Amino acid sequence: MTLYKEKSFLHLQKRNSYLQSRENLPCSNNSGASFRGSSDQEPWVTSFASQSDRGNMQDFEYDMLVIGSGPAGHHAAIQAAKLGKKVAVAERKAVVGGACINLGTIPSKTLREAVLYLSGYREHDLYGDSYTVKQNITKEDLLFRAQHVIGHEIDVARHQLQRNRVELINAEASFVDPHTVRLDLIDEQGSRDVTAEHIVIAVGAAATKDPHIPFDGHRVITSDEILTLDQLPRSLAVVGAGVVGCEYASIFATLGIRVTLIDMRPRLLPFVDGEIVDTLSYHMRNNGVTLWLNEKVQGIEPYDNDHGGGVTLHLESGKKIVSEKALYSIGRTGATERLNLAAAGLSADDRGRLKVNEHYQTDAPHIYAAGDVIGFPSLASISMEQGRLAACHAFGVEAASVQELFPYGIYTIPEISMVGRTEEALTEQGVPYEVGKAQYKETARGQIIGDVTGLLKLVFHIETRALLGVHIIGEGASDLVHIGQAVLAFGGKVDYFVNTVFNYPTLAECYKNAAFDGINRLRM
Repeated sequence: MTLYKEKSFLHLQKRNSYLQSRENLPCSNNSGASFRGSSDQEPWVTSFASQSDRGNMQDFEYDMLVIGSGPAGHHAAIQAAKLGKKVAVAERKAVVGGACINLGTIPSKTLREAVLYLSGYREHDLYGDSYTVKQNITKEDLLFRAQHVIGHEIDVARHQLQRNRVELINAEASFVDPHTVRLDLIDEQGSRDVTAEHIVIAVGAAATKDPHIPFDGHRVITSDEILTLDQLPRSLAVVGAGVVGCEYASIFATLGIRVTLIDMRPRLLPFVDGEIVDTLSYHMRNNGVTLWLNEKVQGIEPYDNDHGGGVTLHLESGKKIVSEKALYSIGRTGATERLNLAAAGLSADDRGRLKVNEHYQTDAPHIYAAGDVIGFPSLASISMEQGRLAACHAFGVEAASVQELFPYGIYTIPEISMVGRTEEALTEQGVPYEVGKAQYKETARGQIIGDVTGLLKLVFHIETRALLGVHIIGEGASDLVHIGQAVLAFGGKVDYFVNTVFNYPTLAECYKNAAFDGINRLRM
């Protein structure tokens, strides 16, 4: 047995002995995914060890080293700290929070909210399309709100790490061997090598860049550069109709910007219920978005003229699209290129993503990966839970979430959310089902808030009446979906909604209306 293996074996014996000594202590298993908590106990962590338990094992410098401080890394680090472990987070950026807080989720959702408010979009059904809170909305108007929220979320994330005694190291990380990571310090000259019993790779992802596309950060940009636009364009071509592409296309269209959305697939968002996607496509077209589906972009050519220039997009079909700017959004690539994965016995795929098992372990069992770096669905809420579960598994704490019950929130305009199975999936699986639908306009609340186009759809088993899926498009969809998620989690039937009293007037009444609609279909 080599010295390295012998050391690891002895440490494993110590670890097992330690865990056995703790097994009779109380342990809670909360699975929530909130990103903040004002009390000393974050609501989403499992905790059974006190701060005095830290440092009991000295074979490695850290019990857990987390690379990256985004949603997955943040939750993994704090979960491990709550278990009494000595934890460090290596973050190469000057701020914590990863792309979620600084470039992606928080900025885009805040921009969306600013656009909805300033454009008066929510009130158009009541006061007409000409109603607006502010004429001539500028980039500065939108960034004012975004920068405030980003700054606040950075502070919250940093404070939570500090409060839980997680050491934050501003450094670029790369593997030296499976348990050793070299940290090239950002603020100081030099580097240091640290060892850890467990390592979580949560480096996130960056917007994918085709080497044949002339990205310049001005005319041809990715979603990571939205906040750096010098001004709002008069027209925008969006290449890629995934979640990010659809979100930004609908946001810019709501500002009155001429938007063209291009995708090589025959429909938007193929993992979303077909009827919901058809509804989204209708509303996007109604809002001025031109959809070019089954079309592939062959190249993008910038040009100059007396009006400042723009770009010409050449499609494989021979079509040409002229626009002031192009947003290239064909997915994201895992930020693993600088990790020296080979030294840890790991390798990434051609999109920089790592393969993991159901416990988020990589091919090296003590090295975990979570968040965008492992690919689909690349949603912040799910990344948070992946990080938490990885930390629990690393230290032998039983914790589990049902992936089939993870909700999806897509912040297009209108908003989409879903949980459970789609009609397409059930048809493919040969499951007999029925649907029940409710329109927002059928509720008083829908009329009050001015959303008369929203739709809530229940999918349930035609024989047992067990709820199988919930699909929503409309205002507050990502909040409303959690009612259905809870019923799904407990194996409830569609009858639950019939026999439940919902506050009036609320959009939640749509659940009752949809349940009645579905049950009545069975009696026809």
